[in-house]
Amino acid sequence: MSKGAFPLVPGSTIGILGGGQLGRMLALAAARLGFDVVILDPEENSPAGRVAGRQIVAAYDDRWALKRLAEACDVVTYEFENVPADTVAELSALGAVVAPGAKALAAAQDRVVEKSFLAEIGVPTVAFAAVHDGDSLAAAVTRIGAPSLLKTRREGYDGKGQAWIQRATDAEASFEKIGRQAAILEAPADFGRELSVIAARGRDGEIACYPLSENHHEGGVLKRTSAPAKVTPATRDQAETIAIKILTALDYVGVIGVELFELAGGKLLVNEFAPRVHNTGHWTQDGCEVDQFEQHIRAVAGWPLGPTQPMAHVEMTNLLGADVEAWKKLAGEPETRVHLYGKGEARPGRKMGHVNRLRPLKD
Repeated sequence: MSKGAFPLVPGSTIGILGGGQLGRMLALAAARLGFDVVILDPEENSPAGRVAGRQIVAAYDDRWALKRLAEACDVVTYEFENVPADTVAELSALGAVVAPGAKALAAAQDRVVEKSFLAEIGVPTVAFAAVHDGDSLAAAVTRIGAPSLLKTRREGYDGKGQAWIQRATDAEASFEKIGRQAAILEAPADFGRELSVIAARGRDGEIACYPLSENHHEGGVLKRTSAPAKVTPATRDQAETIAIKILTALDYVGVIGVELFELAGGKLLVNEFAPRVHNTGHWTQDGCEVDQFEQHIRAVAGWPLGPTQPMAHVEMTNLLGADVEAWKKLAGEPETRVHLYGKGEARPGRKMGHVNRLRPLKD
């Protein structure tokens, strides 16, 4: 079969940029559907590499490694959005088919570009302003007000790369805290809870949305997700409309995670989106007929999307750092499904695995 011919037949090869836990779960899903997987990651013996058919150990900007990946794979995807844009451009130049595409990656890598894109397609967000130096920060604080949240434009996750400006006089200190990097200043959202929607778009434009989840963070890191969330039909429709707008505007292929703030009046604001499978979608592994990982593989391979109906109510809890040491107890709980990532040192805050606790939908 020639490259770029879809749907991919079983036995085809899927490349994954990134060897962490998301890559690991994608590789397992791909193997279940009969695909071979090649991981590219600079870390030898990565969690994903150990369950894939092959791992290329190299930096993401290693041209020789990218050439090997492009030659070996029928399609390439990625497990995290901070893959260098030049990497995707190089793979495309080498003849590889990459999904999701460069447009989604570029938007998700820069918070100002992301918010501007959402505004352009009519998706509501908090007020924001770009910051690149002290003068632009002062102007942004004057316009947005305080308190407000200063975030680096690029990278930064799980609460990293951000600082609150409680008063205008705090602005310079907060800018120093994030290393005086190019940033975005965001107005606070007076929200009652955070929701998220996991959605997928296939190569034929088919779109499938999972039920919404409700998310709880501790110290800036996701701790628990409960799904399906109790929401009104209007809230569900609003979230799905937002996801469909984003997927369509990006000509997206694959699974996307969209984080949402629910305001007191029921209006939803988009916090951010991730062009990949998402932590708040882990509940689908044991709660849905087809989970987000298989759905992503189906989409990038050009297969029909699978059903997203829930089969159980699930509370997903991240196992952070030493939490993973309770694996034996957790494995003994009949309603609990344990998912461990095969990582070594259990550093504080490090995502070592997660558990899904199931109960009947009628509860």
